[in-house]
Amino acid sequence: MSSQWPIVKIGDVVRHEHEAVGSFDGDGLPVLGVTNVEGVTQTGVEASDDLAKYLRLRPGRFVYNPYRINVGSIGLSSKTQDGVCSPAYVVFAPMESIDPNFLRYFLKSARGNQMINFHGNRGSVRSALRFADLAGIEIPLPPLEEQRRVVARVEELAAQIHEGRTLRHEAAEEAEALVPCATASLLDEAGWTSASLREVLAEKPRNGLGPQEEVTEGGRPMLRINAVSSSATRFVDMGATKQVRVSDDVAEQFMVQNDDVFIVRYNGDINRVAKPAIHKGANESHTVYPDKLLRLRPNPTKMTPDFLVFALSSRSVRRQIEELGKTTAGNIGVSGGDVMSFIIPTPPTEEQRRIVAELDALQAEVDALKRLQAETAAELDALLPAILDKAFKGEL
Repeated sequence: MSSQWPIVKIGDVVRHEHEAVGSFDGDGLPVLGVTNVEGVTQTGVEASDDLAKYLRLRPGRFVYNPYRINVGSIGLSSKTQDGVCSPAYVVFAPMESIDPNFLRYFLKSARGNQMINFHGNRGSVRSALRFADLAGIEIPLPPLEEQRRVVARVEELAAQIHEGRTLRHEAAEEAEALVPCATASLLDEAGWTSASLREVLAEKPRNGLGPQEEVTEGGRPMLRINAVSSSATRFVDMGATKQVRVSDDVAEQFMVQNDDVFIVRYNGDINRVAKPAIHKGANESHTVYPDKLLRLRPNPTKMTPDFLVFALSSRSVRRQIEELGKTTAGNIGVSGGDVMSFIIPTPPTEEQRRIVAELDALQAEVDALKRLQAETAAELDALLPAILDKAFKGEL
């Protein structure tokens, strides 16, 4: 901390407010809460008839949940926030000698959080920070003019960080759209001939294995529906399994094999219905697939399995699935008959391989961009704590 700034206790620059709400003065006022993300916010809960159960929370007051302040559950009510709050909360008002936002940033800083944890009731199951504990925390307090300068500088830098986060979010959304847009361009807008899926499959779509007894050991892995429905790539997530008891004879016909394409049979979310994924590699674990998934095996002389995954993700096929969903209530499902009727683009197999290679290369670039964006997000998240650290050392 800056050796030039005097150190004071928070209790010397704020006053505790424990104003009970009367039988009429809280009538119609909103119930306010506090979170570590939004600060003071309206809860949407209506005050009960017994207003005496609430505390008054006026504009320009600090309020915190004494049981969650260690995770940042503290806020400063704005000039327009006037209401009541839980009697379990602690409310206090800043005096004229301290800028409210200077104190708010201190309590949100690493140093402030460290002091909050130190002064709290450590060791109990429900540790809490009483006002008396908070009042004993020391804070570096420069003159009011300097406080306001520091606050203005912090807010200027915080705005730049927010702008950086916004740009990163927009870039992430644009990156997510690249592969679907390229798929539409290469499949839907290229003028390829089309055919029903029935014409390109080597065998009928096959439902998976029905429900089996789950076991903790000695069983066989069975894919969960989210191995396909929630897969972040076009590949089956082979880690999304459960152990079931099933004989080898029964399991044999439901074994996952290399180049098997699976789609989700039914789901409450139309965007996940008929979502496809492909399995690549030997199935050394002898994993089986469940009846919530449908297996597709294309005739390799007419369609490659990899291209089939992209074809099922094309806009034209998704529109057909959405049409099916309009006539279904609750979980939306597709049958083997529905799937065989899907009309899909069918370029020559050599073109299919070229399209798959092009889309996979684009996906690799998108994945690299996402990794870079994740690193940038972590750097942005670390900036404000670093700025606050400098601010309360008098180095900003």
